[in-house]
Amino acid sequence: MDKYTACVWPRLEPFLIGVLPATPPSKFSMHYLRKMACYVRTRDGCFPRLGWHMWRHIACGKLQLAEELAWLYFETFDLLMLRSAEQRLEWAEALSQCHTPKELDRQRCKLSVDTLQFLLFLYLQQLNRISLRTSLIGEEWPSPRSRSPSSCSERDTKISSQNKNWDDQAHLTFIQTHLSELLELLVEPGQLSSSGQVLRDSQLTSEALESLSLLLEGTVSHSRTVHPIHKLLSRSPLQSQAGFSKLSRSYSLQQFQGFLHQALCLNPFGISTCSESGKRLAWALQVEGTLKKAKIFRNTHMAPLGSRLLLVSQVCKQTLAKDSEKLNNANVKLHRCSEAFIYLLSPLRSVTLDKCRNSTVVLGPVGTSVHIQSCENVRVVCVASRLTVGGSSNCTIHALTPTRPLLLPGNVSLTLGPFHTHYPTLEDHMASVGLAVVPNLWDQPLLFGAEGSSTDTSCYRIQPPSEFYPLVIPFQMEGDNCEMPWGLPADYQKAVESREKTIEDWQKTVKEAHLHKVQRRQFQALVEQKFHEWLLKTGQRQELDSLLPPALTPSTSVDHWPSSHTTNSGPTVLKEQTPEQAMGRAPTVC
Repeated sequence: MDKYTACVWPRLEPFLIGVLPATPPSKFSMHYLRKMACYVRTRDGCFPRLGWHMWRHIACGKLQLAEELAWLYFETFDLLMLRSAEQRLEWAEALSQCHTPKELDRQRCKLSVDTLQFLLFLYLQQLNRISLRTSLIGEEWPSPRSRSPSSCSERDTKISSQNKNWDDQAHLTFIQTHLSELLELLVEPGQLSSSGQVLRDSQLTSEALESLSLLLEGTVSHSRTVHPIHKLLSRSPLQSQAGFSKLSRSYSLQQFQGFLHQALCLNPFGISTCSESGKRLAWALQVEGTLKKAKIFRNTHMAPLGSRLLLVSQVCKQTLAKDSEKLNNANVKLHRCSEAFIYLLSPLRSVTLDKCRNSTVVLGPVGTSVHIQSCENVRVVCVASRLTVGGSSNCTIHALTPTRPLLLPGNVSLTLGPFHTHYPTLEDHMASVGLAVVPNLWDQPLLFGAEGSSTDTSCYRIQPPSEFYPLVIPFQMEGDNCEMPWGLPADYQKAVESREKTIEDWQKTVKEAHLHKVQRRQFQALVEQKFHEWLLKTGQRQELDSLLPPALTPSTSVDHWPSSHTTNSGPTVLKEQTPEQAMGRAPTVC
């Protein structure tokens, strides 16, 4: 047995963040990607880096994609790249200075991507493609009970609700099944036969191997240090196993493929391992009897950057609040949470809400994507590089995002509104993940279709200013910012100021009534009675009650979530209400 053995697994983020949870364009099949692989190696400005100008030419001219769809994939791939926060902020500033389509296109043309990695990224989009065999034996075939005139839209909706982006077993199976085609995209055209097939003695260059590090990483022997595949194979014993030739400085494709088939394994930092052996979390706002089914796990204490996970599942009728460095740059999944109020106020890598209902979720800045799928009556407040919504109904999203919100098939009655809250460290958190205040495209959604954008806008609406109320985080926190660091859109600001004047007029009217002491007491009691009736009718009483922390004894067997955000006297503010309602009390009679 060799002294060195390797364990290699699919990286999480290319599947989680890079693969759009929808049916990919038909032109992303291997037939067309094989042609593209040959084309980019024979044209100037395409290899080893592919710029936006040439990708647009290929996507629109050769693959017949709409330009906005071509940019969507180009932009999504760029989100995967590890850029510093400063670089992200510089790019945002440059985009904010573009005032015409021509200026915007000129700026986009400055962006380029690694050509071979981009080819692999396009191939990965097939992860959520429906196969005929799966359709015949699985749940993906349309049910007779849910027939609709648009069968394509129905299938796309099913993809959106059952995507494999978090499924590490599906990632491994995909790599194992399609490894030969993935490697074929990396082979130089001279290594292919006249029919485009890979020759038996084909070689894989070191540069091609480095591109494969987009998808694969691993460890050697019993080491805990994780390396991308090209650095993992820098050790001579492993190079020999993988078919490396010192003479040609390349790998035998056949031997390398055999090496990977033996070395491939399940991601040890994936969602399966995290849910089975991750560190379990508890928090001080826990109420006895309400969280017996709740599961909250993380692997952030042991996972490398890019594989840090937080799984929050089945939190019901509860308030969950956390701001901690333990969550920094974590990929978060909120699963089947119901009637919950969740505040994760740390800079995050990505967030997925899956099958949640009747809940409010407030997030710290998200460096890549927030994806909402199969949710009902959920309100999400976020700053994120990308917002994606699919198969959801009656959801309200208040967002600040530099990219167009992506609305996938299956949505009903969505409401889009401007970001409308703040907490003391929000600006610092935004800077740490490279997110700026502008550009902000929250009200310019892109309705996704596999071959181009859809023109049916009936699935969403822009929130009217008359329905808009700022949200106040109901916890005391340390930090410098005491108000929203940027202004609201003019119409929404005017609506807020109008309500503030109404409150001032109310207080003035009561004061000028010159009620004597008994009358004031009676009037105050009447107002409080009506206010508490409103709390019960609207369900706001539940949120207020859940913010009152019971006396708990922290367990030593769990990672305890402190209650530093709450005071013994209960919440300082509530959510989208007038100032009096936000304080959890009735308006005071002056």
